[in-house]
Amino acid sequence: MEISFKGQRALVTGAGKGIGRETVKALWASGAEVVAVSRTSEDLESLAQECPGVETVCVDLGDWPATEEALSSIGPVDLLVNNAAVAHEQPFLEITQDSFDRSFAVNTRAVIPVSQIVIRQMIERGVPGSIVNVSSQASQTALKNVAVYCASKAALDMMTKVMASELGPQKIRVNCVNPTVVMTRMGREHWSDPHKAAGFLSRIPLGCFAEVDDVVNGILFLLSDKSAMITGSCLNLDGGFMTS
Repeated sequence: MEISFKGQRALVTGAGKGIGRETVKALWASGAEVVAVSRTSEDLESLAQECPGVETVCVDLGDWPATEEALSSIGPVDLLVNNAAVAHEQPFLEITQDSFDRSFAVNTRAVIPVSQIVIRQMIERGVPGSIVNVSSQASQTALKNVAVYCASKAALDMMTKVMASELGPQKIRVNCVNPTVVMTRMGREHWSDPHKAAGFLSRIPLGCFAEVDDVVNGILFLLSDKSAMITGSCLNLDGGFMTS
């Protein structure tokens, strides 16, 4: 199934590394004009060298006023991927206010100002649009030592559904993808110990973790008109984890 985004403009947050970076590259290769947002200027510089013509915006999305200022003149956007996220591994009794506030500020709250800016100009232009929020299987199952991350992603799932309900009449679709462990550089470092991975993998019927392309392909499908009748959905990219 070939997907083309020629003539469309996309914005991707958390674009410096991992899923976000590969999503930018895939959209760019599929003909889209892309705006890449990250808080790390070095990552944006190297991405712009890899993908000539990609626009870059350096901002910490945990700062709402700075986000609004940085994106206020971003121009028309047809496709939005809210991918930026942070994760802190802490047992419940060691959770701090700072880690809670930072996690919700980036994983959940940042979706609001970014999406508001994009959606308002979609409505003003009278055009349809597609938004994909990058969530996690952690939104749907209890995982030890990541209570705050789980909670922030569960909130993102419900925000996705409400956005879809409110924006459907304007032909703006909103969905999320919910991957299992993804083999980004950080994922490989964290789950390279076979003994640590074995228990988790035993709950995945397909017997493997997700590769970055598995997630990117899900994002591209939901962004595209191939999913024209899908909105308010959480697409589990988990190898069947949630069936076990």
